[in-house]
Amino acid sequence: MPYKPIVFAGREIVSALVLNTVGELDPRPAFLVLKPEQSLGAFGTPHFARMGVMTNNTAQSFIGIDVSKDKFDYFIRPSGDAGSLSYTPSDVAKFLARLSSLEVALVVMEATGGYEKQLAAQLSAAGLLVAIVNPRQIRDFAKSTGQLAKSDALDASITAHFAESIRPKVRPLPDADTQALQELVTRRDQLIQIRTAESNRLQLAAVPKVKKSIQRHLKALQQNIDDIEDDIDDTISNSPIWKEKDDLLQSTPSVGENTSHKLLAAIPELGRLNRAEVAALVGLAPYDDDSGKFRGVRHIRGGRAQARSALYMAAVSAIRCNPAIKKFYTRLRSKGKAFKVAITACMRKLLTILNYILKTKQPWRDDYAAGNS
Repeated sequence: MPYKPIVFAGREIVSALVLNTVGELDPRPAFLVLKPEQSLGAFGTPHFARMGVMTNNTAQSFIGIDVSKDKFDYFIRPSGDAGSLSYTPSDVAKFLARLSSLEVALVVMEATGGYEKQLAAQLSAAGLLVAIVNPRQIRDFAKSTGQLAKSDALDASITAHFAESIRPKVRPLPDADTQALQELVTRRDQLIQIRTAESNRLQLAAVPKVKKSIQRHLKALQQNIDDIEDDIDDTISNSPIWKEKDDLLQSTPSVGENTSHKLLAAIPELGRLNRAEVAALVGLAPYDDDSGKFRGVRHIRGGRAQARSALYMAAVSAIRCNPAIKKFYTRLRSKGKAFKVAITACMRKLLTILNYILKTKQPWRDDYAAGNS
């Protein structure tokens, strides 16, 4: 039954339930004074919900999901409905049917080594907003609420609380082709790490049979790496969109084939964000560390490690062969900036240029050295 307005001094007043700062329902009623041209019917709409107020016609649900290898636990706020289901088609269908009866505002789950991808794709395909967040964020949120115990059911509950209170930003999930490219690039990196480890072992091996074993393994690894790189090349060449992006990225001095492929896989949003957003996404945005009169050193944190790794190697090369980055690096070092500070700034500038190149679909120009990007 809708709230009955009270008329006072010629204006309607309506009581409503309000969310407090931690996302719980505040037991104290709030009163909204309506302007003469407004009516109670205007409330209970999505616009009213975005104001942070809930009437009894608005019951948005927030879903927290804890993902593991063989099952997932869920918790629904504010109803408190919870359960544990497997990834079988019947259980997933049962879960989707349960959610279809609710007004789901947001579904949040942790990034769990890839186990979350399939379920996130199914929920997204069903028209739900799904946010995949760093587990550290949810763990820190749990500690801030005094929740120190940890179990699958508790994790689902605190994730739902996090979803309702924080409302993390929802990013589009990568499509099947992008996921395939990401897996190929990741597999190439894994094989190179194994090859490096085996090469180090070969230098220390003294027994001939051990040396031959390592050499055989190195030969097989190199063949696997070559095959994976061929698959990556074919994947990109067969997509007109990726082929265009790859050519644009490689037009930049210091950005070679491997760097371009890593960036396409690690930052599919490249070219669709502004300079501040893409820097924060990759983890190259400096954050303040001030308190009172204290002015701390700015630090970068978070972001996508695979993209930063690719940008670091490209920046090291760029300070020698890319006129824009070389000029920028020289200026920073002449001002007494440490190498780590200067190279991080160069990584961010290079990322900004690459983002601009893909956004404008214009290849590298020499005038970027003058700062025209």
